[in-house]
Amino acid sequence: MKGIISKLVLLLIVFNFQSSILNLVFGQNTKWADKARQAVFSIVTYGTDGKMLGTGNGFFVSEDGVALSDYTLFRGASRAEIINAEGKRLQVLEIMGANEMYDVLKFKVEMNGQKSSALTVAANAPANGSRVYLLPYSTQKNTAPTQGTVKESSRVAGSYQYYTLEPALQDKMVSCPLMDANGQVFALAQQTSDDTDKNTCYAMDVRFAMAQEINALSLNDGSLSSIGIKKALPDSEEQALVTLFMASTANKEAYAMLLNDFITKFPNNADGYVRRATYELGLSLDEATLAKAEADLDKALEVSTDKAETLYERANLIYNYQLTNPEQTYKDWTFEKALNEVREAVATNDLPAYNQLESDILFAMQNYAEAYKAIEKVNASALASAATWYNAAHCKELMNASSDEVISLMDKCIGTFTPPYTEAAAPYLLERARIYSNAEKYRPALVDYDEYLKAVNGKVNDQFYYLRAQCAMKAKAFQRAMEDYVEAIQLNPDELTYRAELAVVNMRVGRNEEAVKILDVAIAKDATYAELYRLKGLALLQQKKNKDARVAFDKAKELGDPQVDALIEKYF
Repeated sequence: MKGIISKLVLLLIVFNFQSSILNLVFGQNTKWADKARQAVFSIVTYGTDGKMLGTGNGFFVSEDGVALSDYTLFRGASRAEIINAEGKRLQVLEIMGANEMYDVLKFKVEMNGQKSSALTVAANAPANGSRVYLLPYSTQKNTAPTQGTVKESSRVAGSYQYYTLEPALQDKMVSCPLMDANGQVFALAQQTSDDTDKNTCYAMDVRFAMAQEINALSLNDGSLSSIGIKKALPDSEEQALVTLFMASTANKEAYAMLLNDFITKFPNNADGYVRRATYELGLSLDEATLAKAEADLDKALEVSTDKAETLYERANLIYNYQLTNPEQTYKDWTFEKALNEVREAVATNDLPAYNQLESDILFAMQNYAEAYKAIEKVNASALASAATWYNAAHCKELMNASSDEVISLMDKCIGTFTPPYTEAAAPYLLERARIYSNAEKYRPALVDYDEYLKAVNGKVNDQFYYLRAQCAMKAKAFQRAMEDYVEAIQLNPDELTYRAELAVVNMRVGRNEEAVKILDVAIAKDATYAELYRLKGLALLQQKKNKDARVAFDKAKELGDPQVDALIEKYF
């Protein structure tokens, strides 16, 4: 019994001696060390193949899981987890900022509703010669900090400090926190490439690491894109919205996660719900997905601070859904509902963009008179454009207005462009050419066809030459018509209608022999095309070859041409 007591006394003496030594070395700092150690953890990163990529250290700087480490450890990682001082594994949720040059990274750990132990950031940088302490990761409660001294500090990246300390780092201490005498973190230890100096280590100002953040341009940041772990949204709503816009054409799953994150982070921003509804409608049109989109649109209206804008966005989505799915109406998602919502928006704030949508919806409902009234308001505003003037012209045309009214509106449409015309003006030039032609104003129609050809740098198909040739025929510009039919045939030699029309033009100018040659080539391609024989018969009649003409007419009749009987009766 006495022996046991003696051993206990000896152990107490040893423990008190060790504690005395620690107190001599660290003074009162062991009081903060035990608590601070809880904020330090180990990190394991994994590559895209699921295999371990690397291990390192980090520490928490906030109770909600914000932490710091080195960028190098995370480069190429698709997943990461931490092992805290209690040995628990927690997943890295998102990257919040990084700087490759200074090798720092800020990220957030998924805390599952729990709070993390966190280090307090020092308000002031330690002076040269100050005693500092490097706090290693450990699951052992009695792990003591490593003592050191600030040799020097230099200003970097604006107002931040880069420290040179002694002694050198021990193994596996990169990205561990450096603490001042008050137990506050002022830097994180960094790897050095200089292996010759065994008495020196370096550290980066912890405030610089904490200042790293995500912004709207981060999607194009090479250092961030090299990390496959999800990136956090910016803290600013405006920047977060820009990020959503820039990411909308990226990977669908990644974009969906960003949308969910945005709504979680900014639950009272209506735009997030509208964007998610838009994404959902683009994803699928099954009942379940439509119901989700509907719920998001309803929530958007509930939280909106600009009801008119949200009503407009809702109306636009419903209109586009019904426009592309006319045979599959979801609940009350009709043109009428879209019209009612956009008109409610107009009643609150009469904006040209709202008038434009109102006109589009009315046009889809074939209410061209009301659609024209709405588009007139747009054309009286700064939002007037070639497209809106064309829409007005199209409404008037479908209202059976005079060709002069329609052409006047098309003139205003073309007038928004400055000659020489580019491809932007080309569709409108072609449309005005059609309208001129329908109004039997063939010469100005030909001018628009010519301008169109120049606007598209001659990049047209056979159908263009066919249309221009027909217009030239009606304008009695027969040489131009022949040239255009030849161009059409070169682009599409198997379309026999072009050859038949070319033969007709030749006949109009008395080139009947040439017409017969053209028709014979066409007949060789398709001997069942009845109209070709009828045209050949007419060309032969003009050459006084009545016998051959009758043979051609008979063949046309045999093939079922409905017009040849009248010709036979007239000439034979």
